[in-house]
Amino acid sequence: MNYRIETDIKTPAYIQLYDHLKNDIVKGIYKYGDKLPSKRIIAADTGLSVITVQHAADLLQEEGYIETRERSGCFVIFKAGDFIGTGISVGPAPIAASEPIKTGSGDFPFSVLSKCMRKVLSDHGERILERSPSFGLLELREAICSYLARSRAMEADPSQVIIGAGAEYLYNLIAQVFRSEKVFAIEKPSYDRIRAVYSSYDIECDELTLRSDGIDSKELKNSKARILHTTPFNSYPSGVTVDVSKKHEYLAWAKERNGIIIEDNYDSELTVSHKPEESLFAMAGGKGVIYLNTFSQTISPAVRIGYMLIPKDMQDIFSGKTAYRSCPVPVFEQYVLTELVSSGDFERHINRVRRKKRKMHI
Repeated sequence: MNYRIETDIKTPAYIQLYDHLKNDIVKGIYKYGDKLPSKRIIAADTGLSVITVQHAADLLQEEGYIETRERSGCFVIFKAGDFIGTGISVGPAPIAASEPIKTGSGDFPFSVLSKCMRKVLSDHGERILERSPSFGLLELREAICSYLARSRAMEADPSQVIIGAGAEYLYNLIAQVFRSEKVFAIEKPSYDRIRAVYSSYDIECDELTLRSDGIDSKELKNSKARILHTTPFNSYPSGVTVDVSKKHEYLAWAKERNGIIIEDNYDSELTVSHKPEESLFAMAGGKGVIYLNTFSQTISPAVRIGYMLIPKDMQDIFSGKTAYRSCPVPVFEQYVLTELVSSGDFERHINRVRRKKRKMHI
Protein backbone atom coordinates (compact mmCIF):
# COMPACT_ATOMS: atom_id res chain seq x y z
CA MET A 1 0.00 0.00 0.00
CA ASN A 2 1.91 2.97 -1.33
CA TYR A 3 -0.03 5.83 0.26
CA ARG A 4 1.83 9.03 1.10
CA ILE A 5 0.35 10.91 4.05
CA GLU A 6 1.56 14.50 4.13
CA THR A 7 2.24 16.04 7.52
CA ASP A 8 2.87 19.62 6.40
CA ILE A 9 -0.53 20.38 4.87
CA LYS A 10 -3.84 21.40 6.43
CA THR A 11 -5.78 18.34 5.23
CA PRO A 12 -6.18 15.93 8.19
CA ALA A 13 -4.45 12.57 7.89
CA TYR A 14 -7.71 10.60 8.00
CA ILE A 15 -9.09 12.64 5.09
CA GLN A 16 -5.91 12.00 3.07
CA LEU A 17 -6.23 8.27 3.75
CA TYR A 18 -9.94 8.39 2.89
CA ASP A 19 -9.08 10.04 -0.46
CA HIS A 20 -6.43 7.41 -1.27
CA LEU A 21 -8.76 4.49 -0.50
CA LYS A 22 -11.73 6.10 -2.26
CA ASN A 23 -9.70 6.71 -5.42
CA ASP A 24 -8.48 3.10 -5.48
CA ILE A 25 -12.05 1.84 -5.04
CA VAL A 26 -13.41 4.08 -7.82
CA LYS A 27 -10.54 3.05 -10.15
CA GLY A 28 -11.33 -0.62 -9.51
CA ILE A 29 -8.09 -1.45 -7.74
CA TYR A 30 -10.36 -2.67 -4.96
CA LYS A 31 -13.40 -4.16 -6.71
CA TYR A 32 -16.90 -4.86 -5.49
CA GLY A 33 -16.76 -7.58 -2.86
CA ASP A 34 -13.03 -7.21 -2.20
CA LYS A 35 -11.88 -7.09 1.39
CA LEU A 36 -9.69 -4.14 2.32
CA PRO A 37 -6.47 -4.71 4.27
CA SER A 38 -7.07 -4.74 8.01
CA LYS A 39 -6.92 -1.47 9.94
CA ARG A 40 -3.72 -2.60 11.65
CA ILE A 41 -2.02 -3.37 8.32
CA ILE A 42 -3.08 0.00 6.87
CA ALA A 43 -1.86 1.75 10.02
CA ALA A 44 1.51 -0.01 9.84
CA ASP A 45 1.95 0.75 6.12
CA THR A 46 1.03 4.43 6.39
CA GLY A 47 2.46 5.24 9.80
CA LEU A 48 -0.95 6.28 11.10
CA SER A 49 -2.73 5.20 14.26
CA VAL A 50 -5.46 2.57 14.13
CA ILE A 51 -7.91 5.21 15.36
CA THR A 52 -7.04 7.47 12.40
CA VAL A 53 -7.58 4.54 10.01
CA GLN A 54 -10.91 3.85 11.69
CA HIS A 55 -12.01 7.46 11.09
CA ALA A 56 -11.25 7.06 7.37
CA ALA A 57 -13.11 3.74 7.27
CA ASP A 58 -16.12 5.32 8.98
CA LEU A 59 -16.29 7.98 6.25
CA LEU A 60 -16.03 5.40 3.49
CA GLN A 61 -18.87 3.46 5.09
CA GLU A 62 -21.03 6.57 5.54
CA GLU A 63 -20.72 7.40 1.85
CA GLY A 64 -21.42 3.87 0.63
CA TYR A 65 -17.96 2.79 -0.53
CA ILE A 66 -17.47 -0.02 1.98
CA GLU A 67 -19.37 -2.11 4.50
CA THR A 68 -17.95 -3.21 7.83
CA ARG A 69 -18.81 -6.77 8.81
CA GLU A 70 -18.35 -7.86 12.39
CA ARG A 71 -15.26 -10.02 12.92
CA SER A 72 -14.70 -10.11 9.14
CA GLY A 73 -13.39 -6.68 8.17
CA CYS A 74 -14.25 -4.05 5.58
CA PHE A 75 -15.63 -5.02 2.18
CA VAL A 76 -16.13 -2.88 -0.93
CA ILE A 77 -19.79 -2.35 -1.84
CA PHE A 78 -19.26 0.42 -4.39
CA LYS A 79 -20.64 -0.31 -7.86
CA ALA A 80 -19.94 2.27 -10.55
CA GLY A 81 -22.69 2.33 -13.16
CA ASP A 82 -23.92 -1.19 -12.50
CA PHE A 83 -27.50 -0.27 -13.29
CA ILE A 84 -27.04 1.99 -16.33
CA GLY A 85 -28.20 0.26 -19.48
CA THR A 86 -29.47 -2.90 -17.73
CA GLY A 87 -33.12 -1.97 -17.84
CA ILE A 88 -33.52 -3.58 -14.44
CA SER A 89 -35.28 -1.75 -11.66
CA VAL A 90 -33.26 -2.28 -8.54
CA GLY A 91 -33.71 -0.93 -5.05
CA PRO A 92 -36.10 -0.53 -2.18
CA ALA A 93 -39.71 0.49 -2.51
CA PRO A 94 -40.71 3.93 -3.78
CA ILE A 95 -40.94 6.80 -1.33
CA ALA A 96 -44.46 7.99 -0.73
CA ALA A 97 -45.19 11.70 -0.61
CA SER A 98 -46.37 12.14 2.97
CA GLU A 99 -45.62 14.63 5.69
CA PRO A 100 -42.59 16.80 4.83
CA ILE A 101 -39.32 15.88 6.49
CA LYS A 102 -38.27 18.75 8.72
CA THR A 103 -34.74 19.90 8.01
CA GLY A 104 -32.52 21.53 10.59
CA SER A 105 -32.40 25.31 10.80
CA GLY A 106 -29.03 26.96 10.83
CA ASP A 107 -29.96 29.07 13.90
CA PHE A 108 -27.27 31.59 13.06
CA PRO A 109 -26.32 33.74 16.11
CA PHE A 110 -28.04 37.12 15.77
CA SER A 111 -25.23 38.84 17.66
CA VAL A 112 -22.71 37.76 15.01
CA LEU A 113 -25.03 38.82 12.21
CA SER A 114 -25.74 42.25 13.67
CA LYS A 115 -22.04 42.87 14.33
CA CYS A 116 -21.30 41.98 10.72
CA MET A 117 -24.00 44.37 9.48
CA ARG A 118 -22.53 47.25 11.47
CA LYS A 119 -19.08 46.48 10.09
CA VAL A 120 -20.38 46.53 6.51
CA LEU A 121 -22.08 49.90 7.07
CA SER A 122 -18.87 51.28 8.51
CA ASP A 123 -16.53 49.82 5.87
CA HIS A 124 -18.59 50.33 2.72
CA GLY A 125 -20.73 53.40 3.48
CA GLU A 126 -22.68 54.64 0.46
CA ARG A 127 -21.43 51.79 -1.72
CA ILE A 128 -24.28 49.71 -0.31
CA LEU A 129 -26.61 51.89 -2.41
CA GLU A 130 -24.91 51.00 -5.70
CA ARG A 131 -26.46 48.68 -8.26
CA SER A 132 -25.26 45.10 -8.23
CA PRO A 133 -23.67 43.50 -11.31
CA SER A 134 -26.03 41.09 -13.08
CA PHE A 135 -24.48 37.95 -11.61
CA GLY A 136 -23.76 39.43 -8.16
CA LEU A 137 -20.87 41.23 -6.46
CA LEU A 138 -17.45 39.98 -7.45
CA GLU A 139 -16.41 40.01 -3.77
CA LEU A 140 -19.21 37.61 -2.83
CA ARG A 141 -18.55 35.31 -5.78
CA GLU A 142 -14.85 35.19 -4.84
CA ALA A 143 -15.71 34.42 -1.22
CA ILE A 144 -18.05 31.60 -2.24
CA CYS A 145 -15.39 30.07 -4.52
CA SER A 146 -12.80 30.14 -1.73
CA TYR A 147 -15.25 28.62 0.75
CA LEU A 148 -16.27 25.79 -1.60
CA ALA A 149 -12.64 25.02 -2.48
CA ARG A 150 -11.50 24.66 1.12
CA SER A 151 -14.62 23.02 2.54
CA ARG A 152 -16.06 20.96 -0.33
CA ALA A 153 -13.14 20.39 -2.75
CA MET A 154 -15.14 22.21 -5.43
CA GLU A 155 -13.01 24.20 -7.83
CA ALA A 156 -14.66 27.11 -9.68
CA ASP A 157 -13.84 30.64 -10.83
CA PRO A 158 -15.92 33.65 -9.72
CA SER A 159 -17.07 33.97 -13.33
CA GLN A 160 -18.89 30.64 -12.92
CA VAL A 161 -20.96 31.89 -9.96
CA ILE A 162 -24.41 33.46 -10.29
CA ILE A 163 -26.05 35.05 -7.25
CA GLY A 164 -29.84 35.04 -7.01
CA ALA A 165 -32.73 35.66 -4.63
CA GLY A 166 -33.21 32.07 -3.49
CA ALA A 167 -33.63 28.76 -5.27
CA GLU A 168 -36.76 29.67 -7.25
CA TYR A 169 -34.99 32.58 -8.95
CA LEU A 170 -32.19 30.24 -10.02
CA TYR A 171 -34.70 27.64 -11.27
CA ASN A 172 -36.13 30.39 -13.47
CA LEU A 173 -32.71 31.16 -14.95
CA ILE A 174 -32.14 27.49 -15.75
CA ALA A 175 -35.58 27.16 -17.34
CA GLN A 176 -34.98 30.27 -19.40
CA VAL A 177 -31.65 28.99 -20.72
CA PHE A 178 -32.72 25.40 -21.42
CA ARG A 179 -36.42 25.72 -22.27
CA SER A 180 -35.71 24.39 -25.78
CA GLU A 181 -34.99 20.99 -24.23
CA LYS A 182 -38.77 20.63 -23.66
CA VAL A 183 -38.40 17.80 -21.09
CA PHE A 184 -36.68 17.83 -17.69
CA ALA A 185 -36.46 14.78 -15.41
CA ILE A 186 -37.27 15.45 -11.75
CA GLU A 187 -37.69 13.33 -8.64
CA LYS A 188 -41.08 12.08 -7.49
CA PRO A 189 -41.77 13.28 -4.85
CA SER A 190 -39.83 16.54 -5.00
CA TYR A 191 -40.08 20.16 -3.89
CA ASP A 192 -43.25 21.37 -5.61
CA ARG A 193 -41.72 24.70 -6.68
CA ILE A 194 -39.34 22.85 -9.02
CA ARG A 195 -42.15 21.49 -11.18
CA ALA A 196 -44.14 24.71 -10.90
CA VAL A 197 -41.28 26.86 -12.25
CA TYR A 198 -40.35 24.53 -15.09
CA SER A 199 -43.98 24.01 -16.11
CA SER A 200 -44.45 27.79 -16.32
CA TYR A 201 -41.92 27.75 -19.19
CA ASP A 202 -43.87 24.96 -20.96
CA ILE A 203 -41.22 22.42 -19.97
CA GLU A 204 -42.60 18.93 -19.45
CA CYS A 205 -41.50 17.38 -16.16
CA ASP A 206 -40.82 13.64 -16.36
CA GLU A 207 -41.36 12.57 -12.75
CA LEU A 208 -39.10 9.65 -11.84
CA THR A 209 -39.89 7.50 -8.82
CA LEU A 210 -37.62 8.23 -5.88
CA ARG A 211 -36.78 5.12 -3.88
CA SER A 212 -34.95 5.03 -0.59
CA ASP A 213 -31.61 4.69 -2.44
CA GLY A 214 -32.32 7.28 -5.14
CA ILE A 215 -34.13 7.53 -8.48
CA ASP A 216 -35.45 4.26 -9.92
CA SER A 217 -32.76 3.03 -12.34
CA LYS A 218 -35.14 1.74 -15.01
CA GLU A 219 -37.16 4.95 -15.08
CA LEU A 220 -33.96 7.02 -15.31
CA LYS A 221 -32.73 4.94 -18.25
CA ASN A 222 -36.07 5.16 -20.08
CA SER A 223 -36.55 8.91 -19.57
CA LYS A 224 -36.44 11.02 -22.73
CA ALA A 225 -34.95 13.93 -20.81
CA ARG A 226 -31.36 15.14 -21.15
CA ILE A 227 -31.59 17.32 -18.05
CA LEU A 228 -31.99 15.81 -14.59
CA HIS A 229 -32.86 17.93 -11.56
CA THR A 230 -31.90 16.03 -8.42
CA THR A 231 -31.43 16.70 -4.72
CA PRO A 232 -28.90 14.01 -3.76
CA PHE A 233 -28.77 14.97 -0.09
CA ASN A 234 -31.89 15.04 2.09
CA SER A 235 -34.29 15.40 -0.83
CA TYR A 236 -37.46 17.28 0.11
CA PRO A 237 -40.00 16.06 1.23
CA SER A 238 -38.72 12.45 1.39
CA GLY A 239 -35.44 12.99 3.23
CA VAL A 240 -33.67 10.55 0.85
CA THR A 241 -29.87 10.79 0.56
CA VAL A 242 -28.23 8.82 -2.24
CA ASP A 243 -24.97 6.95 -1.82
CA VAL A 244 -21.89 7.26 -4.00
CA SER A 245 -22.87 4.39 -6.32
CA LYS A 246 -26.10 6.15 -7.23
CA LYS A 247 -24.21 9.42 -7.76
CA HIS A 248 -21.94 7.68 -10.25
CA GLU A 249 -25.04 6.25 -11.92
CA TYR A 250 -26.44 9.76 -12.39
CA LEU A 251 -23.14 10.98 -13.84
CA ALA A 252 -22.90 8.00 -16.20
CA TRP A 253 -26.48 8.65 -17.35
CA ALA A 254 -25.66 12.28 -18.16
CA LYS A 255 -22.42 11.37 -19.95
CA GLU A 256 -24.15 8.69 -22.02
CA ARG A 257 -26.65 11.15 -23.51
CA ASN A 258 -24.53 14.32 -23.34
CA GLY A 259 -26.90 15.58 -20.69
CA ILE A 260 -26.87 17.99 -17.77
CA ILE A 261 -27.42 17.41 -14.06
CA ILE A 262 -28.87 20.16 -11.88
CA GLU A 263 -27.58 19.40 -8.40
CA ASP A 264 -29.84 21.03 -5.83
CA ASN A 265 -27.92 20.77 -2.54
CA TYR A 266 -29.81 23.19 -0.32
CA ASP A 267 -29.23 21.24 2.92
CA SER A 268 -25.95 19.43 2.34
CA GLU A 269 -23.77 21.49 4.69
CA LEU A 270 -25.75 20.44 7.76
CA THR A 271 -24.92 16.74 7.42
CA VAL A 272 -24.02 14.83 10.60
CA SER A 273 -21.14 13.15 8.77
CA HIS A 274 -17.59 14.05 9.81
CA LYS A 275 -16.96 14.91 6.16
CA PRO A 276 -19.13 17.15 3.98
CA GLU A 277 -21.20 15.40 1.32
CA GLU A 278 -19.25 14.82 -1.89
CA SER A 279 -20.95 16.86 -4.58
CA LEU A 280 -21.74 15.69 -8.09
CA PHE A 281 -20.12 18.93 -9.30
CA ALA A 282 -16.80 17.95 -7.71
CA MET A 283 -17.06 14.32 -8.82
CA ALA A 284 -17.62 15.44 -12.41
CA GLY A 285 -14.79 17.96 -12.31
CA GLY A 286 -17.30 20.75 -12.88
CA LYS A 287 -18.36 19.35 -16.26
CA GLY A 288 -22.01 18.77 -17.11
CA VAL A 289 -23.25 19.63 -13.59
CA ILE A 290 -24.93 22.85 -12.45
CA TYR A 291 -24.69 23.22 -8.67
CA LEU A 292 -27.28 25.14 -6.63
CA ASN A 293 -27.27 26.06 -2.96
CA THR A 294 -28.76 28.71 -0.71
CA PHE A 295 -28.13 30.28 2.69
CA SER A 296 -31.72 29.85 3.84
CA GLN A 297 -31.00 26.65 5.77
CA THR A 298 -27.59 27.56 7.12
CA ILE A 299 -28.30 31.14 8.23
CA SER A 300 -32.04 31.87 8.20
CA PRO A 301 -35.13 31.34 6.01
CA ALA A 302 -35.30 35.15 5.86
CA VAL A 303 -32.02 35.24 3.94
CA ARG A 304 -33.24 34.89 0.37
CA ILE A 305 -29.83 34.46 -1.22
CA GLY A 306 -28.79 31.50 -3.32
CA TYR A 307 -25.96 30.82 -5.71
CA MET A 308 -25.36 28.65 -8.73
CA LEU A 309 -22.11 27.25 -10.14
CA ILE A 310 -22.20 26.70 -13.88
CA PRO A 311 -19.66 24.73 -15.94
CA LYS A 312 -17.18 26.86 -17.86
CA ASP A 313 -18.54 25.70 -21.21
CA MET A 314 -21.99 27.04 -20.27
CA GLN A 315 -20.85 30.55 -19.33
CA ASP A 316 -21.51 32.02 -22.75
CA ILE A 317 -25.04 30.67 -23.03
CA PHE A 318 -25.96 31.91 -19.54
CA SER A 319 -24.43 35.32 -20.24
CA GLY A 320 -26.19 35.59 -23.56
CA LYS A 321 -29.63 34.63 -22.29
CA THR A 322 -29.72 36.02 -18.75
CA ALA A 323 -27.15 38.83 -18.40
CA TYR A 324 -29.81 41.47 -19.09
CA ARG A 325 -31.42 40.60 -15.75
CA SER A 326 -30.50 42.69 -12.72
CA CYS A 327 -29.33 40.78 -9.67
CA PRO A 328 -32.33 40.94 -7.29
CA VAL A 329 -30.23 40.70 -4.09
CA PRO A 330 -29.50 44.11 -2.48
CA VAL A 331 -25.82 45.05 -2.42
CA PHE A 332 -25.92 45.53 1.36
CA GLU A 333 -26.99 41.91 1.89
CA GLN A 334 -24.32 40.71 -0.49
CA TYR A 335 -21.63 42.62 1.41
CA VAL A 336 -22.89 41.17 4.70
CA LEU A 337 -22.75 37.64 3.34
CA THR A 338 -19.29 38.30 1.89
CA GLU A 339 -18.06 39.37 5.33
CA LEU A 340 -19.62 36.33 7.05
CA VAL A 341 -18.01 33.90 4.61
CA SER A 342 -14.62 35.64 4.34
CA SER A 343 -14.20 36.14 8.09
CA GLY A 344 -14.78 32.46 8.87
CA ASP A 345 -17.90 33.18 10.96
CA PHE A 346 -20.05 31.20 8.52
CA GLU A 347 -17.83 28.09 8.61
CA ARG A 348 -17.49 28.23 12.39
CA HIS A 349 -21.26 28.33 12.62
CA ILE A 350 -21.64 25.36 10.24
CA ASN A 351 -19.16 23.34 12.31
CA ARG A 352 -21.02 24.17 15.54
CA VAL A 353 -24.34 23.06 14.09
CA ARG A 354 -22.89 19.84 12.73
CA ARG A 355 -21.28 18.99 16.08
CA LYS A 356 -24.60 19.66 17.81
CA LYS A 357 -26.51 17.45 15.36
CA ARG A 358 -23.96 14.63 15.73
CA LYS A 359 -24.45 14.65 19.50
CA MET A 360 -28.22 14.41 19.00
CA HIS A 361 -27.70 11.28 16.86
CA ILE A 362 -25.50 9.49 19.39
